[in-house]
Amino acid sequence: MRVINRFQKIVGFDRSMALASTALTALIPLAILSSAVLSSVTAYDPGERIISRYGLTGAGADAVTALFSPAEETSASVGVFGILFLTISVLSLARAAQRLFEQTWQLKPLSVRNTRNGLWWIVALAVYSTVTGWVHAILGGSPLAPLALVLDVPLTCAFLVWSGRLLSAKRIDWADLFPFGVTAAVLTALYSLGATVYLPRLFNTYAARYGAVGAVFATISALFGAMLVIVASAALGREVRDELARIRQGHRPSDNEVRRQWDTVVEQARLRWRTARERASHHRPKGPKKT
Repeated sequence: MRVINRFQKIVGFDRSMALASTALTALIPLAILSSAVLSSVTAYDPGERIISRYGLTGAGADAVTALFSPAEETSASVGVFGILFLTISVLSLARAAQRLFEQTWQLKPLSVRNTRNGLWWIVALAVYSTVTGWVHAILGGSPLAPLALVLDVPLTCAFLVWSGRLLSAKRIDWADLFPFGVTAAVLTALYSLGATVYLPRLFNTYAARYGAVGAVFATISALFGAMLVIVASAALGREVRDELARIRQGHRPSDNEVRRQWDTVVEQARLRWRTARERASHHRPKGPKKT
């Protein structure tokens, strides 16, 4: 009950969508720019990596190729405004992740004062993505493919725990972040396993309906699912940390604590439902006046 209550306090679904949206606006330009920069060194194609990672075929594969490739007879270039836009996008992603830790652990917002740590986090995110992508590129098409997911767990756990420590400006202890890191790493691996099953169908369906822009819709849907796992893990990790602290202190819950927590969750859900209905009634078009 405390996990559900914590998830509602941080507005989990809204926070997941905010993270997914900022990730979309940051990762696609970053992937295209990386492809342009690394094309002279190695045959790096983010579209081909996604296609091979999730086994996309047909319309889905064509949509991903069109999304991550520049137009024909043109080349991706980097300008002042392009660098500025990319910097703002990646910093928005870092700040969205920072707000997740601040809200979950009830810390005072630092906003732009934590920009330097946000830049370091973006660099670490690029390294983490490169390492995990390299692991899946080597093991993904072989019988050792499940081993790639197993290797992802410690890498993801270490990255998420370090992320919480850095983006909170060291206001959260390592031990307090460990339950979140372990939970998020395991659930993310399970989500990635499920994504290999449903993502090809998702991409093909959206691509058949909307063309190349369907790849954007499918990508934002997949990112929302991944961010929902991260946000829910943050709420769970915070409550596990608090429960472990209560156990160490010898505190025992009262007999009616579960009932009280359930009543709190139900009351908050009813309040949100009433608020949503009131907003919907205000926006509902009024009929013609009777004469």
